[in-house]
Formats: sequence, C-alpha cells, structure tokens
Amino acid sequence: MRTIDLRGRELSPADMLAAVPRATQARAEALDTAARLVDDVRDRGEAALREQAERFDRVAGHSVRVPAAHIEEALADLAPEVRTALEEAIRRVRLASAAQVPASQVTRIGDGAVITQRWQPVHRVGVYIPGGKAVYPSSVIMNVVPAQVAGVEQIALASPPQADQGGRIHPTILAAAALLGVTEVYAMGGAGAIGAFAHGVASLGLDPVDVVSGPGNNYVASAKRAVAGVVGTDSEAGATEILVVADADADPRLIAADLVSQAEHDEQASAVLVTDAAELAARVATEVERISVRTRHSERVAASLGGPQSAIVLVDDRAMATAFSNAYAPEHLELHLADAESAASAFTSAGAVFVGDQTPVSLGDYMAGSNHVLPTGGQARYAPGLGAYTFLRPQQVISYDRAALAAVRAGVVALAESEALPAHGEAIEARFTA
Repeated sequence: MRTIDLRGRELSPADMLAAVPRATQARAEALDTAARLVDDVRDRGEAALREQAERFDRVAGHSVRVPAAHIEEALADLAPEVRTALEEAIRRVRLASAAQVPASQVTRIGDGAVITQRWQPVHRVGVYIPGGKAVYPSSVIMNVVPAQVAGVEQIALASPPQADQGGRIHPTILAAAALLGVTEVYAMGGAGAIGAFAHGVASLGLDPVDVVSGPGNNYVASAKRAVAGVVGTDSEAGATEILVVADADADPRLIAADLVSQAEHDEQASAVLVTDAAELAARVATEVERISVRTRHSERVAASLGGPQSAIVLVDDRAMATAFSNAYAPEHLELHLADAESAASAFTSAGAVFVGDQTPVSLGDYMAGSNHVLPTGGQARYAPGLGAYTFLRPQQVISYDRAALAAVRAGVVALAESEALPAHGEAIEARFTA
C-alpha cells in the first residue's frame, strides 16, 4: 500500500478527496453498457435475458424462473452449521430492522384539524443478490428481512445463473431464500436483472416491482441509475470501501486483517488507513504485506491494495483524521481509538460505524444485526444504508371538519388570489354556499 503524507498542510474537503481518488473510471465506462442492457430487456424480455446469460454467465437453456423444487432441494442439502448461522443472522437482522419502522404520529393542528403521519410499505420489491467472485447468502438476509419487517407483500429475488451449477442459482442463496419464505426467484444477473425487475417480463410471469434493492458490481449500480424514475432504488452500492481511523495504541495486526478482509471482495475495493501515528502506519504496512500474500485471494487483494483507491494516510492529529473521514464518507468506518466510544459521535458521514477494535466490518457483514448493504462512492454524505425505511413511504393523512375549515377559509382564499389561482379559493367557498 502506498503512503500519503498530508501532515503540515491546510486542506479543504476537496483536497482530501483528491488525495485518495476512488476507482471511478470503471463506473463511468459501465453506465452506457448498463443502460443498453436494461433497454434490451425492456424491449425483448426473456430473449434478451437468455442472450445476456449466455454472454456473461456462460449459461444456456436454464430455467430463468426457478422451480420450487430447486429451492426446496437447496434447503434440504444445506449444511447444518450454515443453516444455524443463517437462522441466527436472520433473527438478529430482524430485531435491528424493527427499530427502523417509525410509529404513526397524529398532530392536532386545532379543533377538528388533524394530520396523521403514517408509513406505508411499497407493494412489491425486487431483490438482487450478486453471484460473481463470491456467494452472498448474507445479502439475501440483508435485503429480504428489512422488506418483510416493513410489511412488503411481494418479494422477488434474482441472482445470476451459475455455469458450475448447471445454470442454477448457487444453492446456498436458494436455501437462504427458502429460510425466509421467498418463492419467486429468478436466475438472472447483472444489469439485465435490474431491467427485468423495473419493466417486468410477461413470459416469465415477472411483474414490475416498486423498489429494486441489493448490492452488485458497477453494471448493477449503473443499471439502478438507468431505471431511476421507473422504480425506486436503494443506494448505488458499488465496490466496497473500508476506512480505518487509528491512534498510536491501535493493534497493527488487526487493522491489517480488516483492510485485507475488504480488499478480497474486488480489485476495485478501497482500503484506507488514516492515522497521526507514523510508527503505527509503518507497522500496518508491514502486516498488510505479510497477510495479503498468504490469503486465498491474494491476487485480488494485491490489485485492490495496490490501486490508487487504497492508501495509508498520515495526518497531523485527530481533528484532521476526523475531517478526512467525514469528507471521504466511507461505506465502512472502523474506529481503532483508545476513546472510540466517545469519539464516534464526531464521525458523521459513513454508511456504518464500527466502534473499537473488537467490532470489525466482517462482523457487520454477517452477524452484527446491522445491514451490510451500504452507500459507497461518498454517498454516505447524504444517503443511508439499506433498512426497513427503504421500503416505506411517508404519507400524510389530512382530516378537517367544517368548523376547522371555516377557521382557515379566509386565509386559503387570500393566498389563492395572491397566486392567481382563484378556483382554489372557489373550491373552499363552495362548501359554505348553497
């Protein structure tokens, strides 16, 4: 990993972001391709999906709509220890997601004038589960459970067909879907799957959804942008990011392990350490080199850690480290600080904050109870991670009786006249004239 020394410099947020650029070129290149794939599915439906499966997944002649027997078989064959872990993860995520459903609130503006704020779930959701470099049954949980907690009635799931599985979705993903009671499952991947969710595919019995959620590669993220306005989407979750803020007392071995753990996701993954302790930085660099060459996906890790999106950043002090983190707005933020609990409130822009050296990102990926579908690319400055609220719409219900309307009659008429919209006022007056 390269080291960037920002000490002794007055830097704006833009300067800090420029120091560790994100891997944006691949995303830019994916936009046009993803839009074409989405449009092809919109125009040609199942035929386009099958052509894309053959081109990208090396699969032909498979069942795009997964038969119930395949789902049941996958659950029956699931290893007992994996089933136990998945069931516990489901329990934990369900508990945490329940806190994300706001209660209805009633506001009494005056006598007979009431506004109720309620949260309505969308009717139908399409969940995308990637299936490229790894298998993600955990993502099934992270997407499906919040939708269920929100009260969504229909949940469809898509994941790429696997050549080494005879064109089926990976069985562990199917088993996770079965544990959650999801029966509408499609073997389709990438941008085409997002397009199918947005526009529907009549020959498959796939109706359009209201919201598409789930992580994926740059093509999946770009496809979400292409269908925005047709359906709702969660944040564009691209290549994963971890930013660690550490002080001199932190354990370099644990920091290195956490950086490598996220780098193994993808060659474009970002791994960043920010510290004011030069000696710690050097020790982390040594540990990263030692660990990365021994891990199973060492080539992928090397590409990620050697890319411009990854670095060890030296800063003057805690204030500068905090400013850098808030400007960068990482997907995952780890605080390896002696006072991590009290310091956490200053770190305001992150998809999720992992406090203390016993709370690694990989815990959040599986069993913490928090959601691991989080905003990347700096979106954490303004966008949340996935939660029950992703599938809820705030809705105001207004109820006035005659007396309450009479109390504001003159005001409505006056404002309507001031805006040159007299019919608005006439609609009020009609209720008080024979």
